[in-house]
This record gives sequence, structure tokens and C-alpha cells, in this order.
Amino acid sequence: LRPFLRARPSAQSFAPLRAGPMRPRAREDRGFDFEHPPVVDGPRLHDEVPPERWCVVRSDLVHLRRLVRRRVLDGRIEPTPRDTFDAFDESIGPCIHTVNRQLIVPIT
Repeated sequence: LRPFLRARPSAQSFAPLRAGPMRPRAREDRGFDFEHPPVVDGPRLHDEVPPERWCVVRSDLVHLRRLVRRRVLDGRIEPTPRDTFDAFDESIGPCIHTVNRQLIVPIT
């Protein structure tokens, strides 16, 4: 097994995600087509990508928050009987189960 190598987190990495109005799309949002994601070989990726690269970083969470917010406003992530979130509440959105079912699973 390879040792898990990662830089020490900074105080900024523990700061809460900013709630409030959405900002313009980040540079990394512009190149990925979530409607037609690329097909990849998952088992091959697990073999080729080293474990120290399997982490989630703050920018990933910010990116996910933007994507979820856009999908909620577009009506592509909707409240369910078990998750009755308010689509216009910018501080509390859908639960991760709803995000997984309506966003992540369809594109993976």
C-alpha cells in the first residue's frame, strides 16, 4: 500500500462554503458537458489513478454546489415527498440522497 500523502490543510480549507447568491461560472465549469458526460472505464481508472489522488478538495465541493444550484433553478432537481426543500432557499438545498438520485446517478 502506498502511504496517503497530502499537504497539511490550511485554515481556509476548513472555512464554511459560502452561502448566498451564485457567482458567475468558474473556469472549470465551462469545459465539462454534464448532459453528455464522457464514458470512462471505472475499473481501469481505479488501477491507473493512485489512491492519493482519490480525495475531494474544497474546489470540488464549490463546483458541486454550483452545479446543484443550477439544476435546482432549472427544475432538473426537484423536491420529493422525503426531501421537501425550497428551491429558492440559497442556504439549504436538497439532501445528498436527492442529489445522488437526480444528478449523480444519471450521469455516472
